[in-house]
Amino acid sequence: MTSPTPLQFAPFSSSITPAFWQELTRLKLHVLQLSDAPVDVYASYGKGRTVQDRLTGQNVALTRALELDASGLRTKSPPSQTSADNVVLSGRLRNLNTIEEFKNSDKAAMLDQLGEEPMLSLCRSQIWQRMTSGGVAPTESELNPFLMITFADLKKYRYYYWCAFPALLQKPAWEVSGDWEDLPLDQFTNDAFVCISKLDLSALESASFQLAKAIEGQEGHTLAPISQATEFFEGVFPNERKLIFTDPSSHPNAVGWPVRNVLTYLARAHHITSIRLISVRESSLRTVLISIPAPVPSTRPSVIGWEKNDKMKLAPRVADLAPLMDPTKLADQAVDLNLQLMRWRILPALDLDKIKHTKVLLLGAGTLGCYVARTLMAWGVRKITLVDSSTVSFSNPVRQPLFEFEDSLNGGKPKAQAAADSLKRIYPGVDATGVSLSIPMPGHPIPPALQEQSKKDVAVLEQLIDGHDVVYLLMDSRESRWLPTLIGASKQKLVMNVALGFDTFLVMRHGVPSFRPPFEPAAPAQPGQPYRGQLGCYYCNDIVAPMDSLTDRTLDQMCTVTRPGIASIASATAVELMVSLLQHPQSARAPSDVCVPANATTTAVPGEDGGEGSCLGVVPHQIRGYLSRFENLKITGQAYDKCTGCSRHVIEAYGKEGFAMLVQAFEDAKYLERLTGLDKIEEETERMMEGMEEWDEEVEPEI
Repeated sequence: MTSPTPLQFAPFSSSITPAFWQELTRLKLHVLQLSDAPVDVYASYGKGRTVQDRLTGQNVALTRALELDASGLRTKSPPSQTSADNVVLSGRLRNLNTIEEFKNSDKAAMLDQLGEEPMLSLCRSQIWQRMTSGGVAPTESELNPFLMITFADLKKYRYYYWCAFPALLQKPAWEVSGDWEDLPLDQFTNDAFVCISKLDLSALESASFQLAKAIEGQEGHTLAPISQATEFFEGVFPNERKLIFTDPSSHPNAVGWPVRNVLTYLARAHHITSIRLISVRESSLRTVLISIPAPVPSTRPSVIGWEKNDKMKLAPRVADLAPLMDPTKLADQAVDLNLQLMRWRILPALDLDKIKHTKVLLLGAGTLGCYVARTLMAWGVRKITLVDSSTVSFSNPVRQPLFEFEDSLNGGKPKAQAAADSLKRIYPGVDATGVSLSIPMPGHPIPPALQEQSKKDVAVLEQLIDGHDVVYLLMDSRESRWLPTLIGASKQKLVMNVALGFDTFLVMRHGVPSFRPPFEPAAPAQPGQPYRGQLGCYYCNDIVAPMDSLTDRTLDQMCTVTRPGIASIASATAVELMVSLLQHPQSARAPSDVCVPANATTTAVPGEDGGEGSCLGVVPHQIRGYLSRFENLKITGQAYDKCTGCSRHVIEAYGKEGFAMLVQAFEDAKYLERLTGLDKIEEETERMMEGMEEWDEEVEPEI
C-alpha cells in the first residue's frame, strides 16, 4: 500500500468569447458609464475529457475551462443548471475606469473579501449557526464564486482582465489513501468498483455535487445534497461515505477546482474528515479515498485563487479584439463611442438614438451641403440623401470638403453622387445617397418640351421630402428654395434653412404649420414672452413673390462670394440647432426661446413657461451671424398669413391642383402674389403713397 499523498486540485482557467466583450462594451457605454460598482456575472463548466491524438495514438487530457459568454452578463438571475455538462457558477465583475486603477487595485484584499462573503469564515459565522439550527445552508454556487476585474480600452478594443476563483486553503490538507482507480462509465462489473455500482448519475443533472451511501441490505445507493451531510452520513463508516461530482479536470491524479471548497465545507461544517471521491468525467469515472490526517482547526484558512496568464505567471490577461473585428463594425462602434461619452457626465438625458435614426435630406451639395453632411455624420446620423443638379468644378474642392481634384476632371462628376461616395469613403456605415435633380423655380418658365420632365422632377422631390424627417435648404438662389419650402410645409416636415452673405449668414428653422381645415388665426405675440404661435418661414417677411434672380448677373454675382470660413460656421450652427430641436419634447414644433420683440432683454429658460426645454439649451427660430463683428443675433419671426411659401392659401392650392398650380407659379411671377393677397397689400400701399403726395402738395411752403 502506498503512503498517503496530498490531494491535488487542477486550477481553473477562464475561456471568454468575443461576444462577452461586446456585451461588456454595451454595458459600459449605456449602463455602467463611470460606475465601477460590481455587477453579477455567470459562467459555466462541464466534464473533463480525454481524446486520442490521431497521429501519435496518445491520450490528450482536455480540462474544461470556466466559460463566459454574452449571456453571462445579460442574465439578471442565475440560470438553471440544464445538464451535468453545464454547471453554472455565479460571480462578480468590476470594470474599472482607468488602466491605473486596474493595475493598482489591491488584488489580495479583493480575493480575501470575496472569500469571506460566500464562506463567511465557515467555522464561526452565522451560516453555520443557520445550518445547525435548521437555517438555509449555502448553495454549491455560493461555495464556488468567482471574481473578475476588467479595464476596457474602448478606443483600441483591448480588454484587460484578471479572474479569481477563490479557494480556502485547508490545513491540514486532504490526503489520498491508495491509488486512483479508473473505469469507463459502461463498466460496473469489476469488483473493485462495486462500491459505486448502480449509482444514479442522472442526479448530477440538478446538482453538480451529491452525497451517496449504499442502501443497507440492498443493491444500489441513496443520494442527498451536501447540506445534509451530518444527518445523511450518521452511522456510516468513513470509507463508505461518497461524494460524487461533475469534474472539469482531466488530470489523472487531480480533481477539479470546485471540489476544493466543497471539501472544506464538509470538513468545517459537518466534520467529515474521510470520504470517497467519485469524479464523473465525460468518458470515465475515477475514484479514490481521501482523508484529513489531523484535527481541523477552527481558525479561518487563507484564500488563494488568482488565475495565471498564458506565461503561467500571476498577472492579468489581455483580449485584443481589433484584429478579429470587421473594420466597418469597428468604425460603427468608434463613431458612437464619443457620442455616448457625452451621456456619462455632461448630458445623461441626451437621446442619441433619436438623432441616429433621423433621416436627413440635403437640397444642395455645394459648400453648405458638404459641411452640413460632415457635421451630421459627427452627430451619428446614418441616413443622408444629397440632391444637386450641377457637377464638380475646379474651384470646388478647396471650399467644399467632400470633393477632390479628381472629381473635377473630364467635365466634373455629378455633385450629389460624388458627395455621397465621399461620405461612404469617410465612414462606410453611413447610408448616403446622391440624386441628380433640377428643382423648378418661380419666375423661371418651363419650356413645353421640358414640362413632362419637370413634372417627374417634382414627383421625385415630393417622394424624397416625404421619405425624410428633416429637409435642409442649402441652394444658391432664393427662388430655388420656394418649392421645397411649400412641399415641406404641406407634409409637416422640419425644414432647416441656411443662407450666406459675404460676411453674414442666416440659419433658421421653418415653422411647422399646425392648421387643419377649418383654419384658425395664429395666436398673437405677447411682448416679453416667447412666441407660442406658428413660426415663419424663409418667405414670411417678403412682400413680393420669389422671382428670377439668376438672369443678367456679372461673374461676381454668379459665384458664391463669401468669406471662406463662414460656410462651416453656418452649417455647424444649423446642425446644432436641428439636434437641439430633436431633444426638445415638442421637436419641430418647439416654440422659439427668444422673447418678442427680438430685442427684449429677457429670454425663455428651458423648462419654464410651457414645459421642458431641450437638454442642449435654447432653440431659437432664427440665428443671424455677423462675422465682421463676430456676433450672433437670435430672432423670432411670426408666420405671415399672406406668405408665398407656407400660408394656407398656397398649401390649399397646392393640395387641390398639384403640379398645375406649380406651373402657374413658374410661368407667372405675379401668380403667387394674387393667390396670397400680396397684390392687394401692394395696391393699398400705392394708394397710401399717392395720398401722401397729394397731402404734400396741399401744404403751403413757409416763407
